[in-house]
Amino acid sequence: MLHLNDITYRLGGRILFDHATVHIPLGQRVGLVGRNGAGKTTLFRLIMGEATLDGGEISLRPRASIGGVAQDMPDGDQSPIAFVLAADRERAHLLEQAEICQDPFKIGEIHERLAAIDAHTAPARASAILYGLGFDQNRQDAPLSSFSGGWRMRVALAAVLFSRPELLLLDEPTNHLDLEATLWLQTYLAQWQDTLIVISHDRELLNEVCERIVHLEAGGKLVSYAGNYDRFEQTRRERLALSAKTQAKQLDQRRKIQSFIDRFRAKATKAAQAQSRVKMLERMGPVVTVVEDHPVVFDFPSPDPLSPPILSIEDGQAGYDGKAVLSGLNLRIDMDDRIALLGANGNGKSTLARILSGRMPLMTGRLSRPQKLRIGYFSQNQTEELNPADTPYKHMARILPDLPESKVRGHLGRFGFEQTRADQPIASLSGGEKARLLFALMSRDAPHVMVLDEPTNHLDIDSREALVAALNVYEGAVILISHDPRTVELVADRLWLVNDGKVLSYDGDLDDYRRMLLDKGQSEKRQDKDEPALSRKDERRAAAQARTQLAPLKKQMEKAEREMERLHADKLDIEAKLADPVLYQGPADKPTALRKTLADVEKRLAAAEALWIEATETYEAAQEF
Repeated sequence: MLHLNDITYRLGGRILFDHATVHIPLGQRVGLVGRNGAGKTTLFRLIMGEATLDGGEISLRPRASIGGVAQDMPDGDQSPIAFVLAADRERAHLLEQAEICQDPFKIGEIHERLAAIDAHTAPARASAILYGLGFDQNRQDAPLSSFSGGWRMRVALAAVLFSRPELLLLDEPTNHLDLEATLWLQTYLAQWQDTLIVISHDRELLNEVCERIVHLEAGGKLVSYAGNYDRFEQTRRERLALSAKTQAKQLDQRRKIQSFIDRFRAKATKAAQAQSRVKMLERMGPVVTVVEDHPVVFDFPSPDPLSPPILSIEDGQAGYDGKAVLSGLNLRIDMDDRIALLGANGNGKSTLARILSGRMPLMTGRLSRPQKLRIGYFSQNQTEELNPADTPYKHMARILPDLPESKVRGHLGRFGFEQTRADQPIASLSGGEKARLLFALMSRDAPHVMVLDEPTNHLDIDSREALVAALNVYEGAVILISHDPRTVELVADRLWLVNDGKVLSYDGDLDDYRRMLLDKGQSEKRQDKDEPALSRKDERRAAAQARTQLAPLKKQMEKAEREMERLHADKLDIEAKLADPVLYQGPADKPTALRKTLADVEKRLAAAEALWIEATETYEAAQEF
């Protein structure tokens, strides 16, 4: 599907790709990982043809369609469902032609093509994708201009998923999603049939979705690993350990040879042997290097202890313009609390975070806190408050004017900003580096409480692990909003559910919450409308009509099942032939041809299984109505 052959690319004098090569097979789901600023997003731009290589070649299967989330957010009076449907340009064009065409033969061809691309199911498919991303029926029909930027980015994501490109490129698709939508997307992408390359720092998504990981290493190389992220991490760790052993062995050999040369070069009786050792050193070539990324640093300063509770709310009510969003707030926070806020976007999690951080007052009720209480507040929106022309050091020094330079730089060093990086313009920092600068700014006075609203956005996986470790040794309270399930599981020991204008303690764990979400989604789909009771005659007539309507679905399901059985038998037959040693005594091209046939059968079998699952679910769902 996609070949990157010996590519080289420089950005601002820095080499991002140095003769890098990788091949992405057709139909494979691949995770692209690497440190922030390594060049992952740039690679997507190169694949899309938005930037030009300095060397090498990128080749794609002829006429293959490429899809990615557009940079321009959808806007205007168009509804989300209309915008998503318009993303299938062929369908939209055919429907337009069907309206104006007068040629009966041409109209027949148009409708034949519409049937071939499954156009009649498009509204249902578009609606299902939007529903999974958090849009109920009312939201699907509302104008795009009524949504925030985050929700419009969800619409853009829904549009590219609906368009079903042959090569799908997704760059941090969960950044604008809540936990509920993230869980849905994870399931949806795990069933993607075409080629997918996803940049993500969500470890769980990479584990559940990806069959292969391509790592962009510090040296500008692309290294491919089979399996999901956990498998990649283990394999890479083993490779680095082996490289370190090889390096140590080679250095030891070079030391011994060099010692012999230095000892005997001046002696006539040993000159020939010494010269041969020199040639041996030359033949050995350069020492194997172990390329490993620099560790990420997070180190939150410890606050002075305060008597509990450090913050409490009694009978609180909060909202905007006199309209309550949250009410009946009775909450307490102690210094050893680790609390995660659950609930879909729009239910008031960020509102509660602003109240707890002191950025928003209560409408009614009482908020109590000690005078000495210091609160740190983190939000990705704060990035806009940074002056791009400043350096991290200048920015920090300006808000800490009474501290000497060594203290200011020392605090920046807690978050990985050594002198060279601390003196770089903020405009040149990656998203992850800007996030670390915000952490440094937030914690400059050792807060007793840290309120973190989506702190993992733009942090790579190693940075997330470092953040989790730092939060777990931090001696103050943590209030966390995050769409990253792993961060919630490893940091929080209490869960608060923000829903229907209330904030209540949730007694289960995150697995219980996942099951609750799934059960809720299924029950909402099954809700029947109130209808008058039917007579027995009407019931029999309705049952007969239902059987008639279900018959095609049942036939489709049984056809897919027969196809699966046939392909499975073919697969077993080919595997048996490949296992026969006699095969390899004949022509060399015969095993190769069989492997290609096996790969084709496996792909068709996977497609048949997907059709069978879809047909079965449709049949079972139809039986419930």
